[in-house]
Amino acid sequence: MLGHRRISGRLARLAGAGLARLPRRTVRLRLTMLYGGLFLVSGAALLAVTYLLVVNATAGIIFEGQSGDLALRGMYSGKGATSQEGGGPTEQRIQIQGPNLEGLTPQQAQAQAAQLKQQALHQHDAELRRLLTQSGIALAVMSVLSIVLGWFIAGRVLRKLRTITTTVRNISATSLHDRLALDGPDDELKELGDTFDGLLARLEAAFQAQRRFVANASHELRTPLARQRVLAQVALADPDASLHTLRVAHERVLASGRQQEQLIEALLTLAKGQVGLDRYETFDLAALADDILVARQAAVGELRLDVDARLRPALAAGDRRLVRQLIANLVDNAIRHNISPGWIAVATRISDGHAVMSVTNSGPFVPPEEVDRLVEPFHRLGADRTSHTDGHGLGLSIVQAIATTHHAAVTARSRPAGGLEIEVVFPLISSDGPAPTGRVPQRDEFLGAEAVGYATATH
Repeated sequence: MLGHRRISGRLARLAGAGLARLPRRTVRLRLTMLYGGLFLVSGAALLAVTYLLVVNATAGIIFEGQSGDLALRGMYSGKGATSQEGGGPTEQRIQIQGPNLEGLTPQQAQAQAAQLKQQALHQHDAELRRLLTQSGIALAVMSVLSIVLGWFIAGRVLRKLRTITTTVRNISATSLHDRLALDGPDDELKELGDTFDGLLARLEAAFQAQRRFVANASHELRTPLARQRVLAQVALADPDASLHTLRVAHERVLASGRQQEQLIEALLTLAKGQVGLDRYETFDLAALADDILVARQAAVGELRLDVDARLRPALAAGDRRLVRQLIANLVDNAIRHNISPGWIAVATRISDGHAVMSVTNSGPFVPPEEVDRLVEPFHRLGADRTSHTDGHGLGLSIVQAIATTHHAAVTARSRPAGGLEIEVVFPLISSDGPAPTGRVPQRDEFLGAEAVGYATATH
C-alpha cells in the first residue's frame, strides 16, 4: 500500500513537472493554433467534399469490350450519379483492353465480362484510396505550413501590442510624459494606443495638479502659521508688554487661526466635492440662490453693488448642501472680485429640461486664456483680482468639483467689459426618482432667446 502511494506521488510530480514545462499559452500561440485549426478543418472538409464528388461521378460506368461481332455491356453499380437532364444514372464509358472474345459461348463471354468487371472495381477502389492518401498527405503538409505561417502572421499582428506592453511597463509616475505614438493603419490596435495616450495625458495632468495642490496648500498653511509664531514671539519678547498689547497680539493670533480654519474648511469641502454623492434629493435652485443673496446683503451694500436677480423655478437633483455651497462660492466670487460701484446678475431657469444657474459680474478684465485656469486650486490672477485678501483661491475649484460630482457642466467666459460669466447646467432629473440622468449639453447647444438673453446679460 505504501509502495502504491509512493508511485502515485512520483507520477503526480512528474505530471506537474511536465505541465510546468509546457509553453505559456500566449495570445500569439493561441492565434497560431486557431489559424492552424481553421485551416485543418477547412482542408478536411474540402477533402471530404472532393472525395464524395469523385465517388459520385464514377458510381455508374458502362464497360464496353468489343471484338468482332460481339459487344458486352454491363453496369456494375445500379446507384450511379443522376444526370442533370433526365435525372437517371449517368453513363461514363471506358474502354477495357481484355482478351479476344471471338469464338466464346455466351456463358463464357458473360463469365469473362464478370471478371473484367471485378478487375475494374478493384482498380476503381485503388484509385480512390490513392486519391485519399495523397490528399491526406498534402493536407498534413499544408497544415504544418499554415501553422508556421500563422506564427509569423500572429507575431506581425501583435507587434503593436508588444510595443504597448513594453511602453506601459516602463512608464511610472515620473515618466507620464511618454507616449505610445503608434503608427500604421488606423485599426483597433491603433485606436487602443491612441486611447491609452489620452489616458496618460489625463493622468499626467492629474498628477501635476496634485503636486501643485500639495505645494500650494503647504504654502497657504505655512504662511498663517508663521504669522502666528511671529506674533507670539514679538509679544513675548517685549519687556514692556502690557495687558493691552498682549490682548492685541492674541486677537491677531486668533484672526490668523480663523483664517486657517477657513482654509481647512475649504479644503474639506473641495475633498468632499470630489468624493461623490451618497444621496440625492430634489431642490429648487431659485430658492437656494435667494437664500444666498439675502445672506450676502451686507457685503453687497458695503461695495455698492447692484444685484439683478432673475430667479425662476429650476428643479435639480443631488446633495442640497453641496449645491448650496456651489451657489455661495459663485456669489462670493462675484462679490470678491468686483469693482465699486459694480453689479452682479444671478439667474436660474429651465432650458430644454435642464436646470441652469448663471452668475455674471462686473470687475477687472480677465484674459480669456486664463479663464480655464481659474478652477485650479489656489490659482490667482494679478492684483486686480486679489484686492480682497479673504480668499484662498479655492472658490471656483470647489464649484468645479461639486459640479463634476453632480454630472453638471460648468462654463466660464471672460467679458470684454470686465468680469466673468459663469454658468452651471445640471443634468435632467430621472422620471424614476431624483437621481440625474442623461447627458448634459454644452453651452452652445442651448438655443432660444431666453438662454441667449441670460447668457449675455450686460449692465
